[in-house]
Amino acid sequence: MTTRFNAVLTALVAAALFGATTPLAKVLLGALSPFMLAGLFYLGSGIGLGFCILVRRVLCKTPTRHQSERGMPRADVPWLLGAILAGGIAGPALLMLGLTSTPAATTSLLLNLEGVLTAIIAWVVFRENVDLPVFLGMMTIVAGGVLLSWQPGAGALPVGALLVVCACLCWAIDNNLTRKVSTSDAMIIACIKGLVAGTVNLSIALIAGAHLPSAARIAAAMTTGFAGYGVSLVLFVVALRNLGTARTGAYFSVAPLFGVTLSLAIWPERPPVVFWMAAILMGFGVWLHIRERHAHLHTHEPLEHTHAHSHDAHHQHTHAFPYDGQEPHVHPHRHARIAHSHAHYPDIHHRHSH
Repeated sequence: MTTRFNAVLTALVAAALFGATTPLAKVLLGALSPFMLAGLFYLGSGIGLGFCILVRRVLCKTPTRHQSERGMPRADVPWLLGAILAGGIAGPALLMLGLTSTPAATTSLLLNLEGVLTAIIAWVVFRENVDLPVFLGMMTIVAGGVLLSWQPGAGALPVGALLVVCACLCWAIDNNLTRKVSTSDAMIIACIKGLVAGTVNLSIALIAGAHLPSAARIAAAMTTGFAGYGVSLVLFVVALRNLGTARTGAYFSVAPLFGVTLSLAIWPERPPVVFWMAAILMGFGVWLHIRERHAHLHTHEPLEHTHAHSHDAHHQHTHAFPYDGQEPHVHPHRHARIAHSHAHYPDIHHRHSH
């Protein structure tokens, strides 16, 4: 129970950091092009996490393979590159373009669709189990998103809102691809993504004729990116290990609530009735996700992998090296076949069929 609570808390903190980024991006966007801002956000993320990795290595004076996170195996590289392309390059650029013509509070609530699209892809493409409460929650969030962005008398959704929805789709693809590499070092994953995505977006901005802003604006954008895109992604990857893609995406749907709160604090105004109707629908959808509980008799097939772990019911193994009892630790380990019943999420140990 403690592990599940910590995983949910990790996902919610990641959501809070990411959600607060949207209104701050709206503030910075006035003087920066969309690609410039996305580039600075991700560079701030990559550089900041790179510094954290160096500090971690210095503090760990005698690192061993079973005392620290492992690096990135070659088999995971294609999945990470796909995640970077979808979520690190296309997603932020589409969001910034959408922000130029969409209110920050509206954008924040539309970002709830990321969790819905993440769950749909996980369910349909990667065959991850999604229970009825999660499905119903997705439908109410979609209903809230449509209500929020639809304009009476208009023939289609506003272009800005559509761009935000496309950004959500890119991040949904990113989330599912990141799930494939979630057993690797979360900080290294986020650092690589930040450096690559930041360099590409910044290069596009400079080629298009944009100029670097003042040092103060660069610092503000990179600091925001470090927290909202860097630290948030590290926590998100850790949550993926323990909750699975669809559930992590569901908890991450709380992010817009933090964005709405901050945007209304920055631009005080009385939201229209339709705004509150959409917020209630989306809030109800998130509540349905949170209350979902999944338990049944299931079988773990033999599995060998590497990740940070403690010796719980799923990790009863011997060690091929002198073990000092320190937990959590990292080393290659093998899971024997076991059948039991308990509440669980489709984490890295529970990706079984139903």
